[in-house]
Amino acid sequence: MKIFALIVFLAVYGVMIVNQKYRVYAAAAGAILFLITGVSPIRDFFTTVDFNVLMMLAGMMITVSYFGASGMPMRIADLLMEKSGNLCTVTILLSLFAGVISAFIDNVATVLMVAPVAIAISKKQKVSPVPMVIAIAVSSNLQGAATLVGDTTSIMLGAYADMNFMDFIVMKGRPGIFWAVEIGAALTIPVMMFLFRNMRQPVEVRDRTVVKDHVPTVMLAATVITLIAASFLPNRPRLTNGIICLAYAGLCIVIDLFRMKKTTGVSRAVRELDLETIILLASLFIVVDGISQVGIIHDISRFFVRFGGDNLFLLYTLIVWGSVAISAFIDNIPYVSAMLPVIQGIAQIMGIEPYLLYFGLLCGATLGGNLTPIGASANITGIGILRKNGYTVEAKDFCRISIPFTLTAVTAGYLFLWFAWA
Repeated sequence: MKIFALIVFLAVYGVMIVNQKYRVYAAAAGAILFLITGVSPIRDFFTTVDFNVLMMLAGMMITVSYFGASGMPMRIADLLMEKSGNLCTVTILLSLFAGVISAFIDNVATVLMVAPVAIAISKKQKVSPVPMVIAIAVSSNLQGAATLVGDTTSIMLGAYADMNFMDFIVMKGRPGIFWAVEIGAALTIPVMMFLFRNMRQPVEVRDRTVVKDHVPTVMLAATVITLIAASFLPNRPRLTNGIICLAYAGLCIVIDLFRMKKTTGVSRAVRELDLETIILLASLFIVVDGISQVGIIHDISRFFVRFGGDNLFLLYTLIVWGSVAISAFIDNIPYVSAMLPVIQGIAQIMGIEPYLLYFGLLCGATLGGNLTPIGASANITGIGILRKNGYTVEAKDFCRISIPFTLTAVTAGYLFLWFAWA
């Protein structure tokens, strides 16, 4: 069964990497195979598939649809272009803005909010939005590891190691992973300046866009604030974020129907739901659960223990860069879940505190998803938005930006954490 699961997994991801056109079919086929054969038990379907993420995605898509139709993204685009000399500067500012937001709310939600602004700017300048949206997605993934509430893996580490919000910033008198991430983010600025050096088209605003409706902007801001507030609730229900996003999406629909007395806005929002991305993510949850069920992720964890031995630097290096490589292709949530107890055991055997290895795991596993178009939900969402707007993203186009961005950020975090905690 393990060999079968591995073959199916490699086939699914191989198709998704080589041909983006068939990625949904490949993922769905792999998920169905795993369910039929029992590799991923059908009885666990509702716990295997993260409905919180899917509900959040659907809710944000509806709210963002109203947000886009209101004219606010175009207005924000006007403001950004007025403050920037050229398209390169706009792209960097957008990615940094997305990074700041994603330190406090989910990366997928961040991409859904910021990507429409990039699309609006590209339309005004008559250029492709692909580089801007990719930069937004990878920057969102990077900053997700900065705080306890920025990413699911951060929440998992906080719960497992009994860490609070401030421990990610300062812990036991030493700098936390927040500073490693921020140094990495700062160093990606010159990388982006080089990558986007040819985007020197001057930007100017001749006529400012008039915002037709401020309600969607209020709903979007309220969604963000509520998500941040909910992240501090102890023992919150699993579907909390999804319910919040769907609730505000529902408010948008109700207010629109009450004011307009017609279903035009609702019909548009439903049409703009990216069902392909939702199906893709649901299928990948099942595929990754399958290889976890048969022990492949556990085998990967044990490899670190056998190979690293009692050499702390070698073990730390393996955990960081091994996590980068693994997370480029599989979801980092089951991987981190499997590795946390392994790291705790290693630390006990070596007689050391586990925090260096914990932070190294989070650094590698969270940032590693940036390496490929399918390595993180935010990347999949960003590419889905581009596809809905008529743009196809090849793997080589994505990796041209993501690889130097990721390697720079991970290297900075890797070195900083070692010298701060070793």
